Amino acid sequence: MAYVTVINEHHYVQQIVSGHHHWVADEPASAGGSGAGPAPYELLLGSLGACTAMALRSFGRHQQWELGKITVGLRLARGEDGREHVDRKLSFGKPLTAEQKKRLLEVASSTPVKQTLSRSLEIRSSMLD
Repeated sequence: MAYVTVINEHHYVQQIVSGHHHWVADEPASAGGSGAGPAPYELLLGSLGACTAMALRSFGRHQQWELGKITVGLRLARGEDGREHVDRKLSFGKPLTAEQKKRLLEVASSTPVKQTLSRSLEIRSSMLD
C-alpha cells in the first residue's frame, strides 16, 4: 500500500514526501495560508483524478481505443441534504461512441481510489461531451 510522510515546520505549509517524490501542500491566503501548494482537499481530488485518468488510459489502450487527451474535472460539493459528494466530469480528445462512453464510466466507477473514498464519501461521475 501507499506510504507518505507529511512534515510541518511553518504555519500551514506541509512538506509531503513519498519515496523520492517531494511536494508541498498549503492553505490559500484567504484561509490563512500562503498558497505555496494545493490545499488538502485539492490533493484529495487530485488523487482521485489521477487514479481515474490512469485507469481510463490503461483500459483504452487494452481495448485499442484512441481516447486522445483525457481530462478529469473534479469538484467537492455539498448537496441540499448537507452531504458532501464529488462531481467528477470526464472528457476525451477523440470522439467516442455511446457504448465506449458507457464502458469508460463503468471503469471510472471501479478505480481503486474511488472505491476507497466511496466507503465514506459519495462520488458522482458524469460524462462531458
